Amino acid sequence: MRIGELAAQAGMTRDTIRFYEKVGLVEGRRLANGYRDFPPETVAWLHYVRTAQALGFSLAEIARHGEELRGAPDTADALSALFEEKIQVIDARMAELATLRAELATRVGAGCPLRPS
Repeated sequence: MRIGELAAQAGMTRDTIRFYEKVGLVEGRRLANGYRDFPPETVAWLHYVRTAQALGFSLAEIARHGEELRGAPDTADALSALFEEKIQVIDARMAELATLRAELATRVGAGCPLRPS
């Protein structure tokens, strides 16, 4: 399928698909006339990419884990393991942010808030 049809079915722009191709998330072959041709399963993969992004995964994480997920015999188990890892990263970041917030709160109204405490 050509890039315009893929963009319409995936609900994204051609530029987004070109970018994803540039960073290696999707691969299309070039036809003799220079047009890109993508396999039909690319639509489902692009939906997966968008969902993973909405769940907080970076494009680098998606690219890194994409191949292993495609080849996993039980993708649900593989995804659950990735989700658990991501939850741990989020929990650690939330703890860091809580510490940062507490530090900022102690500096409110303390004269020069940029002096070391």
